[in-house]
Amino acid sequence: MAVLLMLLSVLAVVLLVGALIFFLRQIVGVLDRVGGEPVSYLAKIRMGVRAIEVETSHLPVQVTALNDQLAKIAGGLRAVDEALVATAAAAVQQGGGKV
Repeated sequence: MAVLLMLLSVLAVVLLVGALIFFLRQIVGVLDRVGGEPVSYLAKIRMGVRAIEVETSHLPVQVTALNDQLAKIAGGLRAVDEALVATAAAAVQQGGGKV
């Protein structure tokens, strides 16, 4: 009886190891399709992120220059606004206070 139980235990271990090998091979196959090959989804995502990084690498310098120019324009627009307010006030006074 002990020999039969031992043989059944060995058979169960062999079946367990066989199932593990089978499913691990399945998992490795799926992981290879996802990220193990140069045409995999992960490789395509990596290439796309790298392209975005290269295409947008000049933006920090340009944004700083743009902010400086916009600050200068804002100052000019404030001056134009003040001049228009003064012109409107002068026109109102010249027209007798009627708008």
